[in-house]
Amino acid sequence: MSFLFGKKKTPAEILRENKRMLDKSIREIERERQGLQAQEKKLITEIKKTAKQGQMAAVKVMAKDLIRTRHQITKFYALKSQLQGVSLRIQTLKSTQAMGEAMKGVTKAMGQMNRQMNLPALQRIMQEFERQNEKMEMVSEVMGDAIDDALEGDEEEEETEELVNQVLDEIGIDIDSQLVKAPSSAVTAPEGTTKVAQAESLGGEDGGIDSDLQARLDNLRKM
Repeated sequence: MSFLFGKKKTPAEILRENKRMLDKSIREIERERQGLQAQEKKLITEIKKTAKQGQMAAVKVMAKDLIRTRHQITKFYALKSQLQGVSLRIQTLKSTQAMGEAMKGVTKAMGQMNRQMNLPALQRIMQEFERQNEKMEMVSEVMGDAIDDALEGDEEEEETEELVNQVLDEIGIDIDSQLVKAPSSAVTAPEGTTKVAQAESLGGEDGGIDSDLQARLDNLRKM
């Protein structure tokens, strides 16, 4: 009837109808098999009853009927198995078709996205990002080194003093009392020489730190 009105069924609709018909046939076969099994039990009861009565001719007839019933039950099992196999193939075809449709949609979407993507512009963006990232890392490193250099002396001096006091406290030595007992005739270096050496030492360290920071800042300006 669908062809009379110019409407053609899709493959998915045809598969759905065929699967529905197969499922219906499987249910009918299962219903018939259950009926035959009930008949088999009834025949077995009748055979036992008739055998007790000594009617062997009737027993043989009913035994043949029982054998035919059992053969029919076996055939129904085989037919049901075959129909279930066909139904499984139809379900596999439906799943394959659905996967194909999904892949078709995904491929179309990927093509549209690739056409909208500007690869040279994306490369320029990534290069600029990499350059700015390297510059930021260099700035952070320079600032961190400058802060460490500025705080290094005081922190180490305080930590050294605390460690010495802790060790002396543990061994029970009072450093103040030891300093009082120290001889006053210790040899002292000339004051002028000591100050000159300290000035030279500080000047050399500051000059090295300043030159290192200046070199890094020059590199950042070039980027």
